[in-house]
Amino acid sequence: MYTLFVGLIAGFFAGLIMKGEGHGFFINIIVGVVGAFVGSWILGFINFSFGSGLIGNIITATIGSVVLLFVINLFRNGKRRRR
Repeated sequence: MYTLFVGLIAGFFAGLIMKGEGHGFFINIIVGVVGAFVGSWILGFINFSFGSGLIGNIITATIGSVVLLFVINLFRNGKRRRR
């Protein structure tokens, strides 16, 4: 339940940061949960941490979700330009 809560918040914030690129409630949760793994990997790679509390987890998941939405939008926009 904690992971879903963090994923929901992170997906919501990522949608706001990416200016409306959210894709609905359930997709935002999925993007937030997957973004948490992406954010943990990216921040672990550069040896940086926001801490292990709720706020730190939300910030990490939001960073990962923004990166994930950015990559998804690159592929979506690339398909549009080819047509």
